[in-house]
Amino acid sequence: MEWTRGETIGRGAFASINLAIPKGNSPTLPAVMAVKSCDLSHSATLINEQEVLRRLGDCPQIIRCFGAGLTSAEEEGGSDRYNLFLEYAPGGSLLEEAKRRGGRLPEAEVRRHARSVLEAVKHIHSRGFVHGDIKVQNILVFPAVNGHGDTHVKVADFGLAGKAGIQRIHPESPADGRGTRFEWKGTPLNMSPEAVNENDYGSPSDVWAIGCAVVEMTTGRPAWDHPADCNIYQLMMRIGVGDEIPAIPEDISEEGKDFLLKCFVKDPEKRWTAEMLLNHPFVAHHNSCVNLVISLSPRCHFDFMQRYSSIQYPWEFPSEGSDLVRSDVSDKTQKSVIKRMESLACEKMPNCEDSESGWITLRCPDSFLAETTQAE
Repeated sequence: MEWTRGETIGRGAFASINLAIPKGNSPTLPAVMAVKSCDLSHSATLINEQEVLRRLGDCPQIIRCFGAGLTSAEEEGGSDRYNLFLEYAPGGSLLEEAKRRGGRLPEAEVRRHARSVLEAVKHIHSRGFVHGDIKVQNILVFPAVNGHGDTHVKVADFGLAGKAGIQRIHPESPADGRGTRFEWKGTPLNMSPEAVNENDYGSPSDVWAIGCAVVEMTTGRPAWDHPADCNIYQLMMRIGVGDEIPAIPEDISEEGKDFLLKCFVKDPEKRWTAEMLLNHPFVAHHNSCVNLVISLSPRCHFDFMQRYSSIQYPWEFPSEGSDLVRSDVSDKTQKSVIKRMESLACEKMPNCEDSESGWITLRCPDSFLAETTQAE
């Protein structure tokens, strides 16, 4: 494919994003694309993104990929470059859209965008993949079709995506597991408890991140009120240990509050799936809403999940004899998690945007593995 590089519209730690204009009239390519480019030596993330998008296939709520190609050092005036051609989103990211409108979005739009993201995530999970970095920066805004109707969004940035059920071990960790590097992948403010505690990046982690994105769309602020200059260890302790969840916005509807509580169940096995959440009244079409009233006997799996949540509603307190069950973390498990957190504690402040590979390196404590083995 012959093409011309246009203006720069974005820049990350290892890649730049430009407009790309195909030469000639191609029936299969749009008039304008976005091209992600990086040095060939740093192209693993973009190669992964292309492969994941290829295997996911078409989905209206996921950014389209038009292929990839190489440009030589002579063409680029520096080094060989890997180029990934993607659908261009004129509206930028959802974060940029919110900033243009005062920092937050009306609830009607939050509901609509949340549904689109859930549709995308449902498709991703149905293909056996996990996105791994759902956040407002990775949700792109597109104009209304033919100038009619509402804007719509698509999920983008699949560089950290991977197959579900595979533990994310850093590629430089020894094969025998000794001296394994303890690192987090993704955006700390949107990480799920199981990702923090066990490096478990399964499909429930994407649902937790969707909840964080809904909070940010609603309030204009990240879900966790964690100062940027504070040690990340403090944030990881809040996410991974105990019962604390992100604060539920006071000015969101009761349906919105309940939706977020379904996303923020600490136990990933009890957290609602994307498919289940698509039937929640906060995002569902009127003819497919589920009943929020908790009956004495669950009438379907939605009622069961509501009654046996591992968290308590912040605006309700169960009366004596209530059938709401709390699933508290055992002392042994909590101590193990705390030891893992302590092993990661350091004064270094992470910079998620500057991480070339998507990994945030904190510490590689061989001593921690030895202590854990002895303790067991």
